[in-house]
Order: sequence, then structure tokens, then C-alpha cells
Amino acid sequence: MTSPHHASGVRSVIGVDAGTATLREADHLIHRLLDRPALPEGVFACTHLYRAGERRGTSVSLAVPEADVDAVWPELLTALPEGTGLALADRTHGPEDAVDIARLAAAAPPVSGRAVAYPGVAHLTGTVTVADLLDRTAIEHLVVLGAPGAELPPATEVLTQDHVRPEWRDGVLTLTLVPAAGGLLAPFEVPNPTPCCADHL
Repeated sequence: MTSPHHASGVRSVIGVDAGTATLREADHLIHRLLDRPALPEGVFACTHLYRAGERRGTSVSLAVPEADVDAVWPELLTALPEGTGLALADRTHGPEDAVDIARLAAAAPPVSGRAVAYPGVAHLTGTVTVADLLDRTAIEHLVVLGAPGAELPPATEVLTQDHVRPEWRDGVLTLTLVPAAGGLLAPFEVPNPTPCCADHL
């Protein structure tokens, strides 16, 4: 289902390797970047686990409207720590090894990536319905763990825990749900995952 909050227009994807090791660190980095004035509303910001030789960690991608790229790029240069790698098509910044990771992040969406920020995410607080998820956000598909073909009635309630992290799967932004107490559903990923889960590659 396509909603008013779904991505529209041409977007450019900027890959970022700021040395973040865990999903939690990458989430914090994304939220800091989204507070910058040049970052427009409706950005898709995703995390990507990587392993490159002995290096492993979590990189970030930012999909922004093409018209905003020239404002966002210099903002990132000032907001990110020294040694960060950035990649946007042929435009790069930072050490070669970090740029290589950033290129991989930039090439990942919409085939893969865990979305932290996306159009409509601000609506996902408290308990919402399946209809809310699909109509008010960029999330396009819902899957219940253990029942991948289940049809969910629009009024089915989802306990968001203010933490909804869908994933890109072959171009479709997909949220995996699990049964929760009281007959509700909840996102598979819980808030503040423990280090052993967040660091698992």
C-alpha cells in the first residue's frame, strides 16, 4: 500500500561510516544528525551492519531529496567527527577505509537496511492499529513472525513501545511483528537491545 507518507520524488543516498560499533550508537548518531537544520523532514535514515576484514560495526545511510543534497553534505561535514567516511555517488570525504564502508551503506537501500527514521515515524507512539501503520507511515508490509502469510485485520492493535524499526526487503519497507501480552502485536525489535543482541553480526 502506498500512503501520503511514502517516499516520493528522486532521493540521493549518502553513506556514513562514523565508527559506530553498535545499533544503539548508530541510532543515537542518526537522531543527532536529524536535529541539524539542513536535514529535511521525511529523510530515510538506516543502519547497516558490516564486516570488513577485522573491522566490523554499524554504518548509516541517509536518503534525502535530491534537491537538498547540496545543503545536507556540508552540514554532515561539520556535524560528524574527524575520521568519518562519507560517500555520495562520486563525492567522498574521509579516510579510504571509512569511505569504502560508507559506499557500501549508500548502495544498500532500498534492498537492505534497518530504518530508524522514515516518513510518518513520529506517529508511531503508544498503541496504534495496523491501519495506522500502513496508512500514516512509509511502512508498506507487515509480517508476523512464525506466520508470514497471516492477514491482519486493519483494527489489529500494535504496541509500539515508541520503537519501530522496519527493514528494507527487496525494495519494500517491512516491519516484523510478534505476539505481545493482551492479544496485541509488537515490533520484533525491542527498545534498547542488550549489547549481545545489538552487536551480533
